[in-house]
Amino acid sequence: MKTENLESRRKALQKLAFLPFISNLSYPEEPLGIAGKKRKPGFVPVMVTPFKPDLSIDWGNFDRVTDFYAAAGADGYFANCLSSEMYALSPGERLAVTQRVVKHFKGKMPVVSTGSFGDTLEEKAGFVKKIHDLGTDAVILITGHMAAKSESDDVLIANLRKLVSLTGNIPLGTYECPSPYKRVLSPEVFQYLVDSKRFIYHKDTSENITNIAAKLGKTGKSSLKLYNAHTASAAASLREGGAGLSPISGNFYPEVITWLCKNANNPVKKEEVDWLQSELAATEPLISKGYPLSSKYFLKKRGVPVELVCRLTRTLSKEQQGVLDQVHARFLGWCERLEIKPVT
Repeated sequence: MKTENLESRRKALQKLAFLPFISNLSYPEEPLGIAGKKRKPGFVPVMVTPFKPDLSIDWGNFDRVTDFYAAAGADGYFANCLSSEMYALSPGERLAVTQRVVKHFKGKMPVVSTGSFGDTLEEKAGFVKKIHDLGTDAVILITGHMAAKSESDDVLIANLRKLVSLTGNIPLGTYECPSPYKRVLSPEVFQYLVDSKRFIYHKDTSENITNIAAKLGKTGKSSLKLYNAHTASAAASLREGGAGLSPISGNFYPEVITWLCKNANNPVKKEEVDWLQSELAATEPLISKGYPLSSKYFLKKRGVPVELVCRLTRTLSKEQQGVLDQVHARFLGWCERLEIKPVT
């Protein structure tokens, strides 16, 4: 059993550390996180969940949205996250959406999913195991689930250490989710993640390039990779050595985020990257209002077959729809200037 767990971890590291190669189904012998070689950044979408008018999951369109991300250049998938409305899903639905993505790609794309649900560390560990058993490449822990807002980093590390001890060799990740409260990891806590050798994915929402750079300075040749969720600091984080991007803007114009991942460190493209970064930063507040319903409106406008239905946000004002229409026009202008072909 121990050998099987180590082999599972090795394969998970291999896929997550080489995200850009996955879409071409090319698997290097050694994961870059272990070998310490330089790698290209990748885009990992935070998946939205399509619903029918009766609020049940629309599985047919779920698959179409999954394929839309792939066509736009996704290098991996984060299922069952805040954008998926995970807090409005039942435990069974959280497992079902995760399993759907895993089965869809049959191991050809890395998939991570949130698993830190439960009132106690033992309950959280139990759900982590359920998510892992579906075939995910890493199970994500919400940082705000692992310690109360008033509790210190020492408590957080102790709780992380306990959960690690309860979950065998399962590859893990962290997400500084805004809910139940945003717990931004300090460099000291991040150092624990590196030292544990169990964490391979971190979704950062600090919105602070100094904090991001400090975290990246601790990863070294470890298997832990940082994906920035903050669009306004996207290019800067990639230039600091971030493994990729995982922002909500990827649910509006994923091919643009893919382009940014590919070109942020290209000196020939610096002027265009800086221009695009400015545009993305300006539109981020506009698309965030009413999210994730705003993303479904935008995707539907682009021809993706999703209903304007969410379990949390129920309506989108005419004014906000008009704002999104203007952002859509800007998006088409970005594509024209940067020679990006919009996915249809």
